[in-house]
Amino acid sequence: MHIEYAEPLTKGYNRMKKALFQPFDIKKWFVIGFTAFLAGLLDGNGGGSGGDHGGADDFGAILEAPYTAWNWLRDNQGWAMLILFGIALLFAIIVLLTWLSSRGKFMFLDNVVHDRALIAQPWREFGSLSTSLFIWRLFFGLVCFAIIISFLGHVWRSAYGLYYDDFSDVPWAFLIRMGFTLLLFVIALAYINLLLNEFVVPIMYKQRVNVLQAWNRLLAIHWSHLGQFILFALLWLILGIAVFVLVLVAGLLTCCIGYLLLIIPYIQSVVLLPVSFTFRSFSLEFLAQFGDEYDVFTASGAVIAPQTDV
Repeated sequence: MHIEYAEPLTKGYNRMKKALFQPFDIKKWFVIGFTAFLAGLLDGNGGGSGGDHGGADDFGAILEAPYTAWNWLRDNQGWAMLILFGIALLFAIIVLLTWLSSRGKFMFLDNVVHDRALIAQPWREFGSLSTSLFIWRLFFGLVCFAIIISFLGHVWRSAYGLYYDDFSDVPWAFLIRMGFTLLLFVIALAYINLLLNEFVVPIMYKQRVNVLQAWNRLLAIHWSHLGQFILFALLWLILGIAVFVLVLVAGLLTCCIGYLLLIIPYIQSVVLLPVSFTFRSFSLEFLAQFGDEYDVFTASGAVIAPQTDV
């Protein structure tokens, strides 16, 4: 089976032009943009961090920080309770956003597939599928969080022992190995998330199956075409970097005024709707190459006239 990359991207771009610019309808942009906003909740990437590298004394202070924090919490129980409440509230917010974005992924996908602007209908129609997706994402997120916390705990305990063996040198070799291991884990998580959003969700949508069944059907073609999927992921990364650079340049050319439109997440989703629409269409066109059972555009049968719904 010959798998194309340029052709699905071209088809996705053409679908975007037809849906958003032929003709241009600002109301349609705001409605589809809202579903894109919901779909993208929790999918954003945070910025990196930097700073100076302190000496061995600074490293020792870092290793002692958990003990320092624990002693402070024991001495300030009021603050400890407030922090625990804040953590519980944060967890509740993350659960809510995960549920909303699981709904939004099917809503945005449905609007892209049918070239229409609906909110209420796909919200109701894909309730059971979005619940299945939500439960999987929540469970997977908790497992990943537990793994990362356990890993960081292991790194801290090991670094603590290595450092205090000689009280002088920072165990750089160990830290570099652990940092590389964490990087590989993060890359694996990003790849799994890409497969989930770009392929598992469309399979659920097309075949009306739950998330586990969709994963089984995706993996059946994924392992036999592993190279093609990895190339897709690399192309996706390159395109994402290119879009980031273009947005950065556009903002600078407008004397940073353009950045003001991107501060509000919903407005950002509307402004960048051509990008998210093209990316969503691109992955659907790529998936369609693996057979009619993976072609979401045939799920609708004939072409459906654009609609709007508030």
